[in-house]
Amino acid sequence: MARPPRFDTDQLLDAAVRLAASFGPAGVTMAAVAKEAGAPSGSLYHRFAGRSALLAEVWLRTVERFQDSYARVLAAHGDAREAGRAAARHVVAWSRAHPKETRLLLYGPGDFGREGWSQEYRSRAERGNRRIFGELGSLAATLGAQDAEAVERLTLALVDLPLSVVRRHLREGGTLPAHAEALVEDCATALLDTLPGPGGRARNGD
Repeated sequence: MARPPRFDTDQLLDAAVRLAASFGPAGVTMAAVAKEAGAPSGSLYHRFAGRSALLAEVWLRTVERFQDSYARVLAAHGDAREAGRAAARHVVAWSRAHPKETRLLLYGPGDFGREGWSQEYRSRAERGNRRIFGELGSLAATLGAQDAEAVERLTLALVDLPLSVVRRHLREGGTLPAHAEALVEDCATALLDTLPGPGGRARNGD
């Protein structure tokens, strides 16, 4: 019977996450990951065709784990406004629970060599993005966000504002303050309440 591999793919990608959090994408090389994981270089080349594949895998695994958790939060609440508030909080809560992964995501796919990814990796990234934008589109429809301004308010509430709070505190190696979740939820509530769906408040005297 063949022996199970000493280093599995997740262990190697965990090492890549640590390097990316500390040194940025430039620090994620085949040799550096092998050294960080305490693995022979052959373990890396056995699982990844090269550095481009390694960078794609570490980016996509991190993004997909966040996307999966975000989608679960959106689906867990029957009330659309409650789902929106929970999703805004979750961006911060997930970032607090996964600081290394969050520092990685402060970069973008271009920093992880997206232009050199295979079509398989590009398609995988696009599927994940379509999934989340589809979930947000369904929420927007429920809340009556039909015009461009209303959709912009929803996106600001659930994505842009929470990410800006996370980015501002973590960009320079800081930590998230204890009030961050409550702050983004308050902002999300204020924006969601301007939408015309059930429970919304009219704006500008409408």
